[in-house]
Amino acid sequence: GVECLMKGSDVLLQFYSYPREHWKHIRSTNPIESTFATVRLRTNSTRGMGTAATTFAMVFKLLESAQKRWQRVLGYKLIPHVLEGRKYKDGLEVKKAA
Repeated sequence: GVECLMKGSDVLLQFYSYPREHWKHIRSTNPIESTFATVRLRTNSTRGMGTAATTFAMVFKLLESAQKRWQRVLGYKLIPHVLEGRKYKDGLEVKKAA
């Protein structure tokens, strides 16, 4: 129980080393689950989808349609900072000492 949580706590709490605005998105898998649920529902109900190319085209169009309902990433302007390697602690950027 507790030993397992303590052993994996660094991974479990990794999201604290990103900007606070990103935490909500890091902790949630809902966008992934809901997107694939839409595709799965539609592909399961379509019998004999035809060729691989037509199936791919249908899935592409379903995903393209689903993205219209996606929430914009909060703090999206901070993504380049994260990619540059800027460090964050407890959601706040750590400034280097002069």
